[in-house]
Amino acid sequence: MKATRSFAFIFSLGLLLSGALAQSATVTGTVTDKTTNKPAAGDAVVLVEPMSGMSEIAHTTCNAQGRYTLNLPGANPYLIKATHQGAEYFIPAPQGGGAGDISVYDVAAKVAGVTIDEWVSGIETDNGQLRVVERYDIHNESAPPTTQWSKKSFEIVLPADAVIGDVSAQRPGAGTLPTSVKLEPDGPKGHYSFNFPIQPDEGGKGTLFQVQYELPYGNNKYSFHSFVTMPAHTVWVVLPKSMSLTAGSGTNFELSPQDPSVQTYMTRDAVPGKALDYTISGTGAFPREDQGGGQGDNSGSQASGPGNQPGGGIGEPINTPDPLSKYKWWILGALGLLLAAGAAFLLRKPAGAASATAVRDEEPVYSRAAATPVAQATPASHNAALMNVLKEELFAIESEKISGKITAEEYAEQKSALETVLKRALKRNA
Repeated sequence: MKATRSFAFIFSLGLLLSGALAQSATVTGTVTDKTTNKPAAGDAVVLVEPMSGMSEIAHTTCNAQGRYTLNLPGANPYLIKATHQGAEYFIPAPQGGGAGDISVYDVAAKVAGVTIDEWVSGIETDNGQLRVVERYDIHNESAPPTTQWSKKSFEIVLPADAVIGDVSAQRPGAGTLPTSVKLEPDGPKGHYSFNFPIQPDEGGKGTLFQVQYELPYGNNKYSFHSFVTMPAHTVWVVLPKSMSLTAGSGTNFELSPQDPSVQTYMTRDAVPGKALDYTISGTGAFPREDQGGGQGDNSGSQASGPGNQPGGGIGEPINTPDPLSKYKWWILGALGLLLAAGAAFLLRKPAGAASATAVRDEEPVYSRAAATPVAQATPASHNAALMNVLKEELFAIESEKISGKITAEEYAEQKSALETVLKRALKRNA
């Protein structure tokens, strides 16, 4: 069944790509240093093709007025990258050409006004291990706006016996998805740093960091001795219903009900250097959509992560201006792969473009994709349809991996085939 779906999906991609007409267009814009409100004269600007491994297609430099011009060699989706004081800033290249203004900021190793707005830890058991996802929502409200960036832009402390899995970071702003990054060891065991820019907030959104790891879980009990390295307004710990949390001495965790299918504990105003001690006990897994979103009393054989509800089954926190429901944190970590990172800037449906519909395993994808006749579609609508199909298939593959519906070998094979077909098809089309 999976082979049939993969063939159908590849066939549909071929149909969509074969109708896209390569068109040359020009993007002209201004790069502005928002820290000084002056043109970013001399900054490098690069045209990037995400679907070919973020390869650099064209280069230019801003003039004295901060202006740049780049030629788009075809109708494929591109990114435009501006580099200012070593930090990189991206925008999606306007399809068909047009204006492409970019905001950049001065860089400093430490910036006043950078804090943790929310630190969310989702914890469950899996095959005798404790599986943890930690997600940090970092806000940069510096004045004047300045990017915090160094080899230690954001430091975290994990349990010394943690076995680290996926690590991702996400820039602020609409239309972005996480990018896989490397977590650098930093000092004593369990201390790590992100070498990733923390840009000023954009549209009320900050920079997101996420770490997945596993811990030994002997006797179904584990004691956390956690720290924050910068002030944290709210700290959340989310557990299945069948597990429990006991706060340690000097730590004030309160049970803060959000969703009846999970347990949510909360504490406020964590300060650097002061430990957050708590003990987790019991076993269980978060409810999944295919389990009807029911009870969370699922033992370790189930795959990691909450279900597909917004926020992974967590409802809107009480008295919290930035609700947890905006996070699909288990899925987002997986989508930080190369292909998804490139698609992050591309999955923007143009006005009037027909949307592709997600399909089930037993339904040929091309029967849905063909709902808009390829021969009559414009290059923009072809690209929009292609990106929507790609988005749905990527999400399906990542979801199946996380839920344990496909093996690691099947996941690697399907993803490799998808990436290969896309690269070849886009190359032929160009």
